[in-house]
Parts: sequence; structure tokens; C-alpha cells
Amino acid sequence: MSAVRRMLTTLVVLVGLTAAAQTQVPPAESPQPRPPVDPRVRTLRVEGTGEVKAQPDEAFIDVAVETSAPNAKAAGEENAKRMEKVLAALTGAGIAKRDLQTRNYNVYPEYTPSPPQGGEPKLKGYRVSNLVSVHVTDLSKVGGLLDKALAAGANRVDSVRFGLSRQDAVQGEALRQAVARARKSADVLAASLNVKLGAVLDASTVTEAPRLYPATFAMDMAESRAAPTTPIQPEEQTVQAKVTLIFAIQ
Repeated sequence: MSAVRRMLTTLVVLVGLTAAAQTQVPPAESPQPRPPVDPRVRTLRVEGTGEVKAQPDEAFIDVAVETSAPNAKAAGEENAKRMEKVLAALTGAGIAKRDLQTRNYNVYPEYTPSPPQGGEPKLKGYRVSNLVSVHVTDLSKVGGLLDKALAAGANRVDSVRFGLSRQDAVQGEALRQAVARARKSADVLAASLNVKLGAVLDASTVTEAPRLYPATFAMDMAESRAAPTTPIQPEEQTVQAKVTLIFAIQ
């Protein structure tokens, strides 16, 4: 092949590569973030809060069995026997198996205190802890279930937590109240400033979850034997919402 023919072949290849590069489709552009409110537009910013109180309709009881033995196998076997009795007592009281859930299971060594004269602490055995969470929908049974679990072999109550199964509906009502109060504030401000409100340019909200029932109170009540059944009174749940609205001024 002559030098001229080799040069022409090279030019043809280069032209083909250039054309292919020029016909490639450019990558799709990423979606642009929401543009901020135009600072040249006159606006009115208001906030509103909403609060809804509701009685809880479900509870979660965390009870545990702790056992100790010279070796881990013996501690685990004893723990399993006692927990079986606790679970049988709970299911016998009307709790469905689907409402019983193991939340934590631990096996850890126990040592003697360090000698005053110094030296390494000695292994004295093993402790096994098995914690079960009980979902209760009949709140009148909470105190009785605690008593049955303790009588069957549970030796620790970590917490009693009350909640709302309809929490979304309660949060929605709190948010509606917050929006209504924000709009009312905007109307009052607009009338006082002698301006007219336009469209809502921006809205943001924060919703606070209901508070949990104090665990210490539940444990104190579980340890009390002044009454045949441990008295447990659930606290009223409070759900709060806050909304911020930005209106255009016409």
C-alpha cells in the first residue's frame, strides 16, 4: 500500500469517529431543585399550630426473665423454662401469639469483684436475659397482665408504653388545625395592613409524635402490692403540628 493510500484510509477512520462522537445523545439533565420564592414578590409569612389530645388505644409491655448459673448452658435452660411459663400465662390471659415478640436475648459472663489486694476478677457464672414485648389492645388488662407475668417467673419490667393505632388520623387533624389557624392569622394581618392575599407560595410543616408513657411509673406500680391488681392509668396522648405558610400579596 502506498503512503498516499494509507493517509486516505487514516483520514476516513478519523472522520467516522468524529461523526459518531457528534451523534451521541447528551445525558439527561438532573431535575432542578424547587426555586425559592422570588424576593421581588411581596409576601406575608405566618405560622400556625395545632394540638389534638386523644386517649391511647394500645400498649406495649416489655417484660424479661433473667437467670444466672455457673455455666451458660444451665443459665439458658433455666431461662427457657421460666420464659415458657411466662408466655403460657400471657396467652392464657388472652394475648395472641402474634402479639408476643422477642426484642432482646443476651448471654454474658459475670465476674467476682476485684480483690482489694489486687489481681484479676474471677468468673463466677453466666447471666441470661430474655426480653419479650407484649402488644395489648385492651388497656384494662395491662395491670393484670403485669401481675400474671411476674407471678409466672418474669423478674424484670423494662417499660410500659402507650400509643395510638390511629396516629395518622390524629396527626392529620392536628395539621388541619395548624393550617386553619395560619390562614386566620394571615387574614387578620392582611386586613390590618390593608392588603389582599394572593396564592400560597410555600408551605412547610413539622409534626410532633405523642409522648411515651414513663417507664419508671410502670415499674413502681408493678412492684406495689397494695392492690390485688396493679393499677395502670394511661396518660392522654398529645399530638402537635406546626405549619408555616407564605402568601403572595396582591
